[in-house]
This record gives sequence, structure tokens and C-alpha cells, in this order.
Amino acid sequence: MDRQNDKRESHVARVRFPPRPLLLLLFVSLPLLNPWVRGDGVGYYAFARALLTQHNLDFAPDYEHANEGFREARLDAAGAPRQEFRTSNGHLDNHFTVGPAMLWTPFLLIAHAGVLTARGFGAHVSADGFALPYLIAMAFGTLVYGFVALLLSYRVACQFAAERWALFATIAIWWASSLPVYMYFNPSWSHAHSAFTVALFFWYWLRTRESRSLAQWCVLALIAGLMMNVYYPNALVLVLLIPEALVNYRKTFQRSSQSSQNAASLAGCHFLFCAVVFVSLLPTFLTRYFVYGGLFETGYVPISHWAWRSPWFLALLFSANHGLFSWTPLLLIATAGLFLFWWMFPATGISVICMLLAFYYFMASYPDWAGISSYGNRFFVSLTVFFVLGLATVLNAIASRLRSRAVASAWLGAILSIFIFWNLGLIFQWGAHLIPARGPVSWSSVAQNQFHAVPKQIFAQLRAYLFRRTEALRQIEQRDIEELKHFTRP
Repeated sequence: MDRQNDKRESHVARVRFPPRPLLLLLFVSLPLLNPWVRGDGVGYYAFARALLTQHNLDFAPDYEHANEGFREARLDAAGAPRQEFRTSNGHLDNHFTVGPAMLWTPFLLIAHAGVLTARGFGAHVSADGFALPYLIAMAFGTLVYGFVALLLSYRVACQFAAERWALFATIAIWWASSLPVYMYFNPSWSHAHSAFTVALFFWYWLRTRESRSLAQWCVLALIAGLMMNVYYPNALVLVLLIPEALVNYRKTFQRSSQSSQNAASLAGCHFLFCAVVFVSLLPTFLTRYFVYGGLFETGYVPISHWAWRSPWFLALLFSANHGLFSWTPLLLIATAGLFLFWWMFPATGISVICMLLAFYYFMASYPDWAGISSYGNRFFVSLTVFFVLGLATVLNAIASRLRSRAVASAWLGAILSIFIFWNLGLIFQWGAHLIPARGPVSWSSVAQNQFHAVPKQIFAQLRAYLFRRTEALRQIEQRDIEELKHFTRP
């Protein structure tokens, strides 16, 4: 273990942060940012908009301004919310988390101040949270959090692999996973924020795990609370702490002197952590109480109805219906890399593997494990930092067996590029509805489209997306409505 720690420190010493290639890719990709609110994003954004502009949690305007597919299911012929979408205490249903709204708030406050200032000078722009300045601020905030998630992932990977392979892994996971869809195309959803909070938690956990002060325990707990405010399944990431705690208690009791005192001190730290986490979850508890009348009522399917005894283990990974590895195959290599990481760095790796398996079991038991209209399996975007770490471990191991770093860079870069281009083509197919956004896809149709339809259509569609976005998005929405009607038809 000493040799591994020395190796780890040598990588940390020469990290440049942030690296220029990541900043360049961010700058080049800015035009892809899509300031719109649709689908699940209506619920996430409603918390921020309603509190900012109305100072209440009346979501009726959000229902009315939502995309057509969302409105058709929830509004009656008169344009009023249907009664079945009222909760027991009379409020409109909003089972989505409040965390993304918390993270958007700094950006939306700046936009709101700008709008109010412009209105003071006579500009005709609505200050209701639906105007373009607010949507741009929301989308840009999502982009920032997604990018910081990648920077933190790169920083973590550099602690265990050479900087070059950490950079390769970061770029590859960025563009060969589901992250781009929720970082650019659907920024009002929670997944980029979730990737950020999990990466922040893991980075800070690694940074403080050797010796954590009371203040650091409080900071870690605040990050954990934010992580769960953003996305409930992120609670499984706290499994990282269990092997660490067991090892620390074992070491404490092995010491002959003051073992009970040290154990009590450690238990006090853990109690403090849990208490701060509970307090930091107050935004979730309060919004749940306001909307549903209960602090612990989520609005989701009760966990007692989940498939705990017969999880969809294989389907979650390999199904044509948004399987994690079938849709984003590079994540199979990244996941294998996490097991290699466990073998190389067992002290840290055991915590990572325990967390990974807990998250996997949890999502495999979820009745909607496929994510309905998900791109790939969007639930695993939360684990972006771990996929970067796993892929960097694989690349580092392969490169160490090759004599020439230039040859390794060329070959590994070419292989990763194939995964990236395949994923970008599949994203285009999914977004343009060349394949169904819901339910299973035909892999023969996918492959045929990748080599025929995508090359023929992508440049024209990209030009429309960049320069005639309103019309392009309207067409996408119409295709989605037609598909949804077909999907729900008995």
C-alpha cells in the first residue's frame, strides 16, 4: 500500500487544473446549449421559478407554460390542471426534487436582476421566470455544474492514473455517455447537477479520509445533504462511508490504550455527520410537506412496491430498452476498470465497489428502471466521477504495457474516438426520433441509421438546431407527441 500511495502522490503533484483541452471543448460546445424546459424539467424548474417570481409554490403557471406533451396529459379542455394531479392537500403534484432549483438560484437571481433593470429602462420582457433570460441562466447553470463535475472527475482520476489517461478518460466519458443529453439538450433535468454533487462528495471524501476534523465532517455532511436534495438515489453514495467506518472502528479497538474513548470520539463524528445531513435535507422535507402534507412523502412509487426480490439485473445493463451498457458501451469498460481499481487500490476500491453494487441493486429494483424516455440509462449519470476513474484505470494499465507513450496515445485515442462518434450518432438518432425515445430499439435499425441516415441528416439538422432552433424544437416536440400517443395506445 505504501508503494501505491507514493504513486498516487506523484500523479497529484503534476496535475494542471483545469486542463486546456477541457476548456477548449467546453467553449466549442457552447452553441449546443439548449435553453428550454420540458418533461421532467418542468417540475424541477418550477421550484426555482415559483419561489423567485411568485414567492410561493403555485405550479399552475408552470403547467400552463410547459411543452405540449406535458400539458396534454395534465390540463383539461379549459386549460386548467386536471383534478387527478392535485395532491391530498390541494396542491399541484410535483414529485421532483428541489436540489436543482437550489443550484440554479445564483444564476436565476442574476437573470432576474437583469430583467428588472431592463424593465426599469422600458424593456418589454416578462419577469415571470419564463422569458429567455431566465432559461439561458438555467441552462448555463446546468452547463457549469456539469463541467465542474468533469473537472472534479479529472482531478480524482489524476490521483490514481497518469494525467494523460485521466484527461482521455474524462473527455471520453463526457461525450460517450448519457451526460451530454442532460448537460446540453435537456438542461432542466437533474442529472448534470447530480453528477456534480456526487463528484464533489467523492472528491472531498478522498481528500479528507486520512484524517477528518469536525469541521470537515460538517462540510462532508452538507455536501451529502445537497447531493440527496438534488437526487434521492444519491443516498446510496453514502455507502462509501461504511467500509471506512468499519476499518476505523477495528483500528480503534485494536489499540490497547484509550480504545473506548477513541471509539466514542469516532461515534460522535458519525452522529454529527448524520445530524448535519438531516438538517441539510430540510429543503426537501419542507417542500414535501407543502406539496403532499408529509415530510417523508416523495410522490414516487412506494419502495414497498419495488422489485426487491426479482430485480432487473440483466435488463438494466443490456436491454434494448435503455440498457446502460447496450446504449453506452464505453461504460462497460469503465465499470470493469472499477474492479481493476479495487484490485490495485483495495483500501479505496472496496468502498467504491460496495457503493457501485448498492446503487446497481437499487436501480435494478426500481419499477421504471428503463427511465421511460431516457437516453441510455440516465440514472447512472450520477456516477460520472466513478466511470471516469474506472476508465482512467484501464487506460493507465494498458499504456503501462506499451513501450511508446505516443503509440499508446494514438491507439487508445482512436479507440475512444470510435465510442464517442458512435454515441454522438445515437444521441442524434434519439433526439431526431429516428429511433423510439421510449421502449426498446431495434439494433439493426440503429446500426443502419448510423451509417446511412445520420451522415445524410446530421448537418442539416445541426444547422437548423443552431440557426432555426425554435422551429427545430417544435418539430422534435411534435414527433415526441406522436410517438407518445403510439406508445400509450392499448
